[in-house]
Amino acid sequence: MRRVFRSAVLLVIVVPAPASAQQEQPPLVRVGTEGTYPPFSFHDPQSQELTGYDVEVVKAIAAKAGWWLEFVETQRDAIFPALDSSRIDLVANQVSRNPERAAKYGLSSTYTYSRGVIVRRTGDDRIKSIADLGGRTTAQSSTSNWAKVARDAGARVEAVEGFAQAAALLQQGRADAIVNDDIAVLDYLATTGSKDVEIAGDAGQAGSEQVLALRQADAALLSQANQAIDALKADGTLRGISQK
Repeated sequence: MRRVFRSAVLLVIVVPAPASAQQEQPPLVRVGTEGTYPPFSFHDPQSQELTGYDVEVVKAIAAKAGWWLEFVETQRDAIFPALDSSRIDLVANQVSRNPERAAKYGLSSTYTYSRGVIVRRTGDDRIKSIADLGGRTTAQSSTSNWAKVARDAGARVEAVEGFAQAAALLQQGRADAIVNDDIAVLDYLATTGSKDVEIAGDAGQAGSEQVLALRQADAALLSQANQAIDALKADGTLRGISQK
């Protein structure tokens, strides 16, 4: 629609710019993450700011893809329901690629790898390998890839909200072991100085691929994430974040 302004000496016609000429606003992407899973997603003890490997990776992806980010912190077991109900748009929380998730969600290119380990009470020689978990109780997030590893080994899983809670149950004798990411376990041991729990061995897997998870309908967003991940691998950004 045109607006016409008349005066005795001047006729001015103002025509809105075509839609194609208007600058598009960057998309707002709501990122679901725990905020309680160091060193991947946690609050810095000094600044209380949300940080961690996964947080820094998704921020770098957003910078490449041109996204605005909003972080939504939630318990691990509530993250995928939040994605399903569109309360968040993306999960950045050490999501392991597996066939079940690949069938239901849009999974990004791999941005890091992880290795599982078995944690026991210090000196508990009953737990030496994955084969020793049969009929025993492990403590971890019930929807994590590590919970599936434990169940596949014949363990009963006691659901917890984070590794610190799992370690507490183990120390109290309410759980026999924990299966979790080796970096998360080493970070816990280094941060707390705990001598009450120890790594018994690996979880019998070569490792798992960590990805971002999106709804399958958000194909354009997934494509932007993959392009950004490829660029961050090529320019060394992912390696730098990992080393940090």
